[in-house]
Amino acid sequence: MPTSIAIAIDGPVASGKTAVGRLVAQLAGFRFLDTGAMYRAVTLAALERGTPLTQKDGLAELAETITIGLTADGVSLDGRDVTAHLRDTSVDRAVSAVSRVSGVRTALVRQQRAIAADGSIVVVGRDIGTVVLPGAALKVYLTADVQVRARRRHLEMEAHGEAADYSQVDGDLARRDRIDTERSDSPLRPADDAVIIDTDELEVEEVAREVLGLARL
Repeated sequence: MPTSIAIAIDGPVASGKTAVGRLVAQLAGFRFLDTGAMYRAVTLAALERGTPLTQKDGLAELAETITIGLTADGVSLDGRDVTAHLRDTSVDRAVSAVSRVSGVRTALVRQQRAIAADGSIVVVGRDIGTVVLPGAALKVYLTADVQVRARRRHLEMEAHGEAADYSQVDGDLARRDRIDTERSDSPLRPADDAVIIDTDELEVEEVAREVLGLARL
């Protein structure tokens, strides 16, 4: 039996991967890493420091030089807990542009693999099963209809007190889907050996239990 287990959960925006992954980790007693939060932290740093989103070399250098750490609920940026700002509208609209920069991805994938190597973990993102942890014990890909995901994202934004227009949320989500699936570096797609779960009509707890069953935990 392996001394540690990695579970990779991928999927598009608002497919439920973060909530599911966090619950799976909690129930299994594993660590949890949301790689999307790391890309959001780089995006936040770029916005705060005025690094142009079109300046790929500048974004890559930024990703190499900042320190991203894990907190109980999210991540820290150079020692400052920035979890509360990772879902800001400005970050939402810019994160896909930042995450498709090869230099940014290279810098963060290196950190993600180092974190995952330190014991049993659930890792969620968009390229975990295909790039970050291709040897993961279990690979899961969550999917849902774009309108279902837009409603989820809209409700999440409202719950955080953010002004949210549903049509704009729907449009932003569709745009991010195109960017994530069409980028040349690590495009969003299921790993060949991933188990695909449609979450349209499933609650988080139901999906988490299914993942635990697949992992035999």
